[in-house]
Amino acid sequence: MPKRATQIILNEKEQEGLTQISRRHRSEQQVARRSRIVLAAAQGQSNAGIARDLEINVDTVRMFRDRWVGLQGIDLETLSIAERLHDAPRPGVQPRITAEQRCQIAALGCSAPAKAGRPISQWTGREIAEEVMAQGIIEQISPRHAARLLKKGGSNRTASAIG
Repeated sequence: MPKRATQIILNEKEQEGLTQISRRHRSEQQVARRSRIVLAAAQGQSNAGIARDLEINVDTVRMFRDRWVGLQGIDLETLSIAERLHDAPRPGVQPRITAEQRCQIAALGCSAPAKAGRPISQWTGREIAEEVMAQGIIEQISPRHAARLLKKGGSNRTASAIG
């Protein structure tokens, strides 16, 4: 026998907030879709019906319906409606190099080595790693990783040496 869908009962504040998020043009599409799932579930629609209407997988509907019910016990001051609709934290190790540090490395790679006081015509992995650590952008980085970050960032080390 199939499992019955979890019932959602929304208070007036939750209903209003979810409706506002689902209609706002600047809302992220994932968040807007999740708010539509919760609103439809509160109206008593089945998971399969919501999935069919929104053209998404029924497992997605079930997951967000259950997630909403699990978070409903927390008051809105602690966890806002928008925060309830965002992705759950992902497993795994957090990256050690931030986006800001990547930008600083890319900017350094795009500048001429002579500006950093290096007597070379173009950056090498070893040189860029030493300079990144000397400037205090990152405490420790291998030459290979520094070169790989420059390659991912799309900087052109030969063109940057020319100016």
